[in-house]
Order: sequence, then C-alpha cells, then structure tokens
Amino acid sequence: MQKGKINVQTENIFPVIKKFLYSDHEIFLRELISNATDATEKMKALVRSGESSIELGDLTIKVKLDKEAKTLSIIDRGIGMSAEEIDKYINQIAFSSAEEFVEKFKDVDNTNIIGHFGLGFYSAFMVAENVELISKTYKKGKGTKAVKWECDGSPEYTIEELESRDRGTEIILHISEESKEFLEESRIKTILDKYCKFLPVEIEFGEETSFEEIEGKKDKDGNPETEEVKKPRIINNTDPLWKKSPADLKTEDYNKFYRELYPMQMEDPLFHIHLNVDYPFNLTGILYFPKVKKNIEPARDKIQLYSNQVFITDNVENIVPEFLTLLHGVIDSPDIPLNVSRSYLQSDHNVSKISKHISKKVSDKLVELFKSDRKSYEEKWDDIKVFIQYGILSDDKFYERTKDIVLLKNTEGEYFTTEEYKEKIKADQTNKEENIIMLYANNEESQYSYIEKAKARNYDVLVMDGPLDNHYVDLMERKLEKSKFTRVDAESIDKLIEKEDAQVSKLTEDQQKDLKPVFEKGLNEKEYTVQFESLSETEDAVMITQPEFMRRMKDMQAMGGGGQMAFMGDMPDMYNVVVNSNHPMVSALVEDNDEAHKETIANQLIDLAKLSQNLLKGKELSEFVKRSMEIIK
Repeated sequence: MQKGKINVQTENIFPVIKKFLYSDHEIFLRELISNATDATEKMKALVRSGESSIELGDLTIKVKLDKEAKTLSIIDRGIGMSAEEIDKYINQIAFSSAEEFVEKFKDVDNTNIIGHFGLGFYSAFMVAENVELISKTYKKGKGTKAVKWECDGSPEYTIEELESRDRGTEIILHISEESKEFLEESRIKTILDKYCKFLPVEIEFGEETSFEEIEGKKDKDGNPETEEVKKPRIINNTDPLWKKSPADLKTEDYNKFYRELYPMQMEDPLFHIHLNVDYPFNLTGILYFPKVKKNIEPARDKIQLYSNQVFITDNVENIVPEFLTLLHGVIDSPDIPLNVSRSYLQSDHNVSKISKHISKKVSDKLVELFKSDRKSYEEKWDDIKVFIQYGILSDDKFYERTKDIVLLKNTEGEYFTTEEYKEKIKADQTNKEENIIMLYANNEESQYSYIEKAKARNYDVLVMDGPLDNHYVDLMERKLEKSKFTRVDAESIDKLIEKEDAQVSKLTEDQQKDLKPVFEKGLNEKEYTVQFESLSETEDAVMITQPEFMRRMKDMQAMGGGGQMAFMGDMPDMYNVVVNSNHPMVSALVEDNDEAHKETIANQLIDLAKLSQNLLKGKELSEFVKRSMEIIK
C-alpha cells in the first residue's frame, strides 16, 4: 500500500467545498455520473475509431445503494484509470483546480460552479466522510492492474493494487451522518430523474416490477396468465428526440416527447421549433409553443437546459431572452459556460449569439407559419398573441421580423395584418387631421352599446382585451405614421373620429353655464368633470368617458408599467361627464323652472350614464333604484 499527501497549501480544503456548496449538494451525483458517462463514451469512441479492439459488452452505468453499509456506489465500464492516471487526474489536476475554485469564488454566492473547475470527482466529499475509487484501465500491459485509491477528506490518501477485476471505475461513497438523506432510495431516484433523464448511456438504479404473460398458460376464461417479474430499472431515455433529425419525425413524435417532458400537461402544444446548429456554436433542442393566452408570467422552470444531455438547470434567465421563457422545451449546448456566475453569462459572447439565434429561429418559424397556412395561423392567434406582443415590446429585432405577421382581430372575429386593417378603415375612420383612428374595445360585453353606435356609423371596432394590449398600442402609435388607437367608449361617437362638419350647439354659452351646476351637484369634483358638447340629437343625453391618456396610463401602471407611471397609482380615476347640448331632454331642463325636478332628472341622467360604465354601486345604486321607481310613479 502506498500513502501520500496531496500537495496543497490549503490545510483542509474539503470543509470549504462542503460549506460553499451546501445549498446544492445533490449535484454530487450529477457530477459523478457525468464522469462515468464521459468514460463510457470515450470507450465507445476508441472502439469505433479502431484504436482499441476490446469487447465493449454491457456499458450500463449502475448506481447501487446499501443503506445498511451506508454506502452509495457508481459503477461504469468505461476507459478506467491506471495508478499513474489516478495520481495525475485525482491527486494533482483536480485538486489544484479545487484550490483555484476556493480562491476565486470564496466570496461569491453561486452553487453551480463545481464542474467548471474539474471538481466533479471531489464533489463526492460534499456528502461522504470517506471515498473509495477502484479503477482498472482498458489498456493492457505492465502497470495496468486494478488500483484502489482512498481518502477521508483530508489531503492524505492511500493507493494500492488489487487483484484482477473488470475494466472501468467504481466509486464508493461512505455517506456522512449529516447527509444520510442520500441513503434513501426515493431521494436518489429523484436526483437521477432530474439530472440524468436523457444521458446517452443507460443508468440502472434499483428494480421495477412488471407483469408478463406465462407462455402456454391460460386462466379458466381462456385469458393468458401473468406473473410478476422484477427487472433492473433503467432511469433514462438515451436517445431523446432533440438528438434526432427533424426529417425523421412527425408531429405525433413531438407531442409524445412534450408529454414526456411535462407529464402533468394535458393539452398538446400549438406547434414546435426544432433547433439544430453546429456552427458557429453547437446547439440542439426543441421549443414548444403552449397556449399562453392571458398569462404573461415567464414560466422560469419550463425550458430545461442541458449540456451533452446532462441536465443543468431550468432557470434559463440570461441564456434566452425573457419573452422566450413563455415557451416550453429543451435546449442542449456544450458551448454555454454553464458553471460560472450569472454576471459572466451576461457578458459571454457565445451565450449572446445563442440567445439571438434562438430569437431569430422563433420569429422565422412564426413567419413561415403565417405564409404557409394563414388560416391555421389565424386559428392559433388568440393563443400566441401575448407571446408575440411580449417579444415585440422586449426586442426591436423581433419586432422588425414579426411586424408584418401581427394580427388585429375585430368584433366580427375577422383577422387583419396592421397594413390590411389600415387599408380597410381609412375611408371611414380618418379624422380631420388625417390620422387613421383605430377604435377598440377591451370588454365587448360592458362596451356593447358603444360598439353598436360605432357600427351604426360604419366604423369597425377591434377587440383589444389582452394583458399587454395597452403597452402594445402605445408602442404602435410611436411606430406607425398617422395612426391612433382610441377606446370606443373614450369619447362620444361624434368625437371619437372628429370630422370637419362639427355639430352646432342648440344651447347658448349662458344656458350651458346656468345648467352646469345642476349636473355638478352631488358629483365628486376630483373624479368627475362636467363638460357640454355639441353632439347629434340621437346621441345619449349624458355619457361618462375617461380621457384615453389617463385611462391608458392607469391600465399600464396596473400591469407593472412602473417608472414615470408609478405616480398614477395614488391618483383616483378621473372621468368626464359629457352633457349633449343638442339632446331634447337637456334642452327641456333649460325651460324647467322646478329646481327639484330639474335636479332629479339631471341625477337620473348621470346615474344612467354611470350604470352603462359599471360605475354605479352601493349607496348610489340603491338611490338610483328608488329614484327610478318614483319617476315611474
């Protein structure tokens, strides 16, 4: 037996590693199995290339748990190591990397750094008080006997030769008392399912039970008899869909894999994008469009990030644009520096290129769908609208690529591109300043009467009831020339699209001045401003409107606009009480000498207008009902 001491300046580096990585210590298993996978893949490559004529045999990586002995073992049949290689890779390179790791990141709060420094093997000491490494190289000749290396977490180790055994490596972890959770089968299986689900080499852990037919045996009803059979449980799918050629796959294959990724997801995705790039970086993956509709919360755990089929994280912030986190799926790239700090990721050129490429592939897919099958695209629009608006609001390049495939939907359920819609309405909905006015409703039911009035004028009304529509129309007004968006209830129908031929008021300025206090009485002047307008006689006597700017700012602030809009949150809603100076009932009030009756009618007209806007509640609603009964009497 040979004893030795690793040449390190740090007196005992293992407690530092344990302390630093405590919050994420389950990754030890990912690191050890990744090493075993690498060793197995190298063995396969050597045989394929003809550099080795060895029989590969069973290459399954076995994970074994012995709760009584308090050990967890990882066994592979890869290339293995000789005594010299163990000394080089375990005692020297990996440990010097450990020193670099501790020195460089001792003040950084990041639990996903270990693999970057070649520390994969030493992560074992995060959970083990003693580690045995038994290995035999695939090479033949002198000095190629099996070797056992052992260390108790101090810089001192022992190494000895063993009797003949199979090639490959076995790592035996003697689990420490504070890490005994890793002696539970369910805990190990959870970790394997999380990190090793798609590794390219089969991972065996425990057993699973199935029922198989007994050949030649049937029950009394003539049905085949079955028996319970226990088989080794294989954890992973070694050939995930994203590694295959899109030409060999059908939609059903993609939908089946979607349910493999998200077992609780009941609905099929709308469509998918298969990523496959090998220059100037390596990137594969599949992204799915789920039905997002009203949800604009980024699903930060729905895109899974892999490196050579090893799961790394489902927090892809800084790796894909935020608006793409609404998507589901898998990204696999060995070129993303996965084990360094977030600030490094933000400045890394490869990450930036990959992020831009993914964004472009998504926009290209959308354009392709629009051009190849407009009808199908329209059918999906309500489900993908939020996603596309999010992208347009977040990314100027995404806007440039997709601006011509953004659809507008009207109250008749018809879809138009922006340019198609402008062409449709410009004849009727161009105002005196030559701006095209796009009318919209955000609640078809509550704004029904306003929509009907607009239709009676031959105006078209859009449906803009999505969570991002306020932000979107604000952006579009800045992007589009001579175009404005106005909510259908923002003004009276005569004022929504002002033409040259304005109505003339039947009331003089003095009559309006005398009548104004009657309408103002009982109103909160901080919330309601009374104004007279010259409208057609067929228009309502009194309407409640909210200035477009004020309403839009408050809606955007409620959606988290922040910044300059933050101050709006403390301000009350402000409305205009628009009195139609040409309505017969208003004219009659001028002639009414009964002040009490005049006030009753004015209040009734105001409350009717409030009722149409769902603003009449509580005490005011109760008084309105009583007053209505008195008027009917």
